[in-house]
Amino acid sequence: MKFIFITGGVTSSLGKGIVSASLGALLKARGYKVRNKKMDPYLNVDPGTMNPMQHGEVFVTDDGAETDLDLGHYERFTSNLANKNDSISAGRIYFNVLEKERRGDYLGETIQVIPHVTNEIKAFIARDLREEDFVICEIGGTVGDIEATPFLEAVRQFANDHGHDNVLFLHLTLVPYLETSDEIKTKPTQHSVRELQSLGIKPDILLCRSSHTISEAEKRKIALFCNVDIKDVIAGYDLNSIYKVPLSYHSQGIDERVLHHFGINDTQIDISPWVDVERKIDNYTREVNIALVGKYVSLKDAYKSISEALIHAGLETSTKVNVVWISSELFESDNVNCQEIFAGIHGIIVAPGFGGRGVEGKIKAVNYARVNKIPFLGICFGMQMAIIEAARNLLNITDATSSEFSKEGTHVVGLIAEWMQAGELQKRNINSQMGGTLRLGSYDCVLQAGSLVSQVYGAGLIKERHRHRYEVNTKYKEALENAGVMFSGMSPDGLLPEIIELQQDIHPWFIGVQFHPELKSKIFAPSSLFISFVKATLEYGA
Repeated sequence: MKFIFITGGVTSSLGKGIVSASLGALLKARGYKVRNKKMDPYLNVDPGTMNPMQHGEVFVTDDGAETDLDLGHYERFTSNLANKNDSISAGRIYFNVLEKERRGDYLGETIQVIPHVTNEIKAFIARDLREEDFVICEIGGTVGDIEATPFLEAVRQFANDHGHDNVLFLHLTLVPYLETSDEIKTKPTQHSVRELQSLGIKPDILLCRSSHTISEAEKRKIALFCNVDIKDVIAGYDLNSIYKVPLSYHSQGIDERVLHHFGINDTQIDISPWVDVERKIDNYTREVNIALVGKYVSLKDAYKSISEALIHAGLETSTKVNVVWISSELFESDNVNCQEIFAGIHGIIVAPGFGGRGVEGKIKAVNYARVNKIPFLGICFGMQMAIIEAARNLLNITDATSSEFSKEGTHVVGLIAEWMQAGELQKRNINSQMGGTLRLGSYDCVLQAGSLVSQVYGAGLIKERHRHRYEVNTKYKEALENAGVMFSGMSPDGLLPEIIELQQDIHPWFIGVQFHPELKSKIFAPSSLFISFVKATLEYGA
């Protein structure tokens, strides 16, 4: 088993997650079994309670782990399913160490970063491994950050423990371009590598992000000062799609250099699926504009999986999908002109979210889509807003609301008190802790025969991932159905609404789902729901 550790330097947000996912995809294309893991240096136990405006979306795995969004990239690129053992934070590491100390597991030892914290990190790296050929571990943050130091020390130790022949260090840096002097500068990369070396880690491959071409002379300079072979200096250029990255790195031999480092002779690789993806990206035949209405739109990573699922569906239908980001708070004004805002829009998505900010704006967006028969997809919170809109305007329950953001009014959406998970009854109340207490992970959903969603999925039973604390109140189910709102997907016990849709004689494509279909969409296995939605927008725009 070979281990690849990916670190970043100079600045954050260089794309370590895409590098990890792309390398995993290339090694898998060679027939190897690959595992991707992520270590984050922040002190939150997990990203579940973090503000999406700071951290981006929370990616949820089948087994209910709330993880960093990079695990979404891993799944989308490699088609491997991640789990709770593939993501960890410094907060969880320290939490585990302190729990062991309280139990007396350390037999009275003085607890220190070395060896106790670093041992816990090394245990995570090796946890739940089976027959993988390559384990790719991404370390979040930037070399030089105090938070990342224990992780870097741990992987230095790991290389000693497992043998340097079984470990490769890939360092991602920035090679900036100075417009005033019209040149790129290698010095930041040199300093970043020197910082890494001071921690006892010598990078084997350098991946240099740059907006401008890195010449052979500049690559030789980097190789000389950073003590690597020039073949191990890989350029990472800005591309118009992240799904072109694997081919870009492959053309520079990154996968061959990884195998060379480990002494593996292998010339077999099937990159034809990625060639086909690149061809599709460059040859769209149609185009649609889809409005994504949410409260976190100023940071697009907050809805990363949704935007990627739309790309996947676009590739499947040869459609360039333009996402128009619209803040739900834009609709809060009484004199808002929805027709002007949605001019040129072929479909509307009302996105997930928590809390009361922007709620009335989302409800107005739902109303506009319903009344004007624009293809509509409500996801999680978006489905709940669709129910509130229907209750207010179809059932004339003018004070319809959710107990999540209002103590007053008629609660057509409320806190889930209990549900079944893996054969065990889960119970929650208003005083439950916030972290890790939502309905999380993959659950079954039974589809109503003859419904639109049953046609979309081509099945009677589906599994989708959830992340929510509130649920549609079935007390109003019969009245809503009489008004044309079908509860076309339910939990197997019939207690929890999973999907609602408008009868097709009322609206051609109006669906709300309590789960997150975007989380399971992959480049080579797009979400059926998103494909159908994009097709509906094409018909609307025809």
